[in-house]
Amino acid sequence: MSTASTPGAAQEGHTQHPIGVYFKIWGLLFLLSTLSYLVDFFHVQSYLRWTLILVLMMAKAGLIVAYFMHLRWERLALIYTILVPPLALLVLCAMMMVEGDYTFLTRATHFG
Repeated sequence: MSTASTPGAAQEGHTQHPIGVYFKIWGLLFLLSTLSYLVDFFHVQSYLRWTLILVLMMAKAGLIVAYFMHLRWERLALIYTILVPPLALLVLCAMMMVEGDYTFLTRATHFG
């Protein structure tokens, strides 16, 4: 007996998600892109501008990864495998920035 003739064999490996989910995500992406555009349109300046742009960018990237790359429906181990290394790199970069500032200020105090 072949696997194609068994009931439910076509549904085992592939899950069809409702298209309404994707329309909602497209709408959210459109809204976030509009908000990102409005940050420049209203001439928001300084750290607020960069904070808003980065937060909106991360929100859009998260939605794309979660829904269009189907990460939302994956096992937790796979999600951790994909998300933990970039987060660890961000933490290490932040630690290097703090150490670099300390070194710069120490040299400025000593040689300046």
